Amino acid sequence: MDSTIPNGAIEPIGVVSSPRKKRRDDEWGTVESTITLDAEQFDPVALNGLSTFSHAEVIFFMDRVREEEIEWKARHPRNNSDWPSVGIFAQRAKSRPNRIGLSRCQITSVDGLTVSITGLDAIDGTPILGLKPYMNEFGPNGPVRQPAWADELMANYY
Repeated sequence: MDSTIPNGAIEPIGVVSSPRKKRRDDEWGTVESTITLDAEQFDPVALNGLSTFSHAEVIFFMDRVREEEIEWKARHPRNNSDWPSVGIFAQRAKSRPNRIGLSRCQITSVDGLTVSITGLDAIDGTPILGLKPYMNEFGPNGPVRQPAWADELMANYY
């Protein structure tokens, strides 16, 4: 593969403050967190206008997943043998290559370099890689489908 990411091209832009200190799979819907941008990199004007959006997409690095936990092939989601073994890219497991997480969260406020959000499934101290306003046009084109096991898995996630 010829594509490479230049050294230092991806650096955290901020950090999560959350009441959740340990990894957990469910009940993220009411979790209130903050993302604070790095004051050495950013001025508060970087967040101007974000508060006019209801939701943001948050890209983060799951730094508490150890390298030996990373799955490169297939497994049963949450190691539940009632669900089919599917490739790591057919699930949203924490133990994925590159350990990158993506969540769509509700913005509750923006103050200086801090964004308050609800529903971020990242634990306290998680490095933030990116923050984007969610726009309807970036939603799916056409109907969304997913297997029944995914409905079961996500039943209590939010």
